[in-house]
Amino acid sequence: MAVTLSGYILVPTEQLKVVKEALIEHTRLTREEPGCLRFEVVQCPDNPLRFNVFEVFVDKAAFEHHQQRVQASYWGSATQDVQRFYQVSDLERL
Repeated sequence: MAVTLSGYILVPTEQLKVVKEALIEHTRLTREEPGCLRFEVVQCPDNPLRFNVFEVFVDKAAFEHHQQRVQASYWGSATQDVQRFYQVSDLERL
């Protein structure tokens, strides 16, 4: 069963430029991961510090692989001060 993550991140003003630049490569790498069905991170037009996030992975293993890769990536270090507000669904049923 697919795993879906949805929500948003809030980026500190002083990190906005770095996060936006890092997002380009992070998106490319994530979309190339085995098991990634959908990956979208979109800057909110009403609040440029908010980025809406929507991810779908084929299963728990693919989702966990993504999480591990992110922690060890440039994106992981560039966004360590970002506030994350996520909801993960279907994980418990896998």
